[in-house]
Amino acid sequence: MDEVPGFIAVETGDDGGLPLAVAWTLRDGRIKHTLIQPDDTWLDEELISLGGYSLEELNSIGVSPLDVIRELESDHFSETLYTAGIGDDEAALSRLFDTYGLDPFVELAPAETLYAALDPGDWSRARGELFGELGLEPLRPEHEVEVMLLLHRRLGLPD
Repeated sequence: MDEVPGFIAVETGDDGGLPLAVAWTLRDGRIKHTLIQPDDTWLDEELISLGGYSLEELNSIGVSPLDVIRELESDHFSETLYTAGIGDDEAALSRLFDTYGLDPFVELAPAETLYAALDPGDWSRARGELFGELGLEPLRPEHEVEVMLLLHRRLGLPD
């Protein structure tokens, strides 16, 4: 199988900055997904939103932010990753890296920039239609990455 672009999505709390879950593609097209254990410093904030998760669930099933960074480094060091929601994803990833005083080693870019042949808005419309067709939820990172990956394959454009 040809290598696919690196797609990434981060689920955040309602405040938009607390990373709760992350998913990204691997070069062979598989998807890696995990919940993220909130760092203790994140929980000091007065009003934190854990989305649909409980703190117990994130702590027992999730992995540490440092382990997320290590996995991402192992899979995509010094690469550009493509996202549907660049602002929220950048803020969430920055929070992961800032927790350990690290500089991000990946760059994010809007996924639609992969498809210069498409008219503006066509990628977003096709993405929305694919979510509806598959019955997936746009706020779940594993669904977001799956849709970007399937859309990439449907468009049949070179990687």
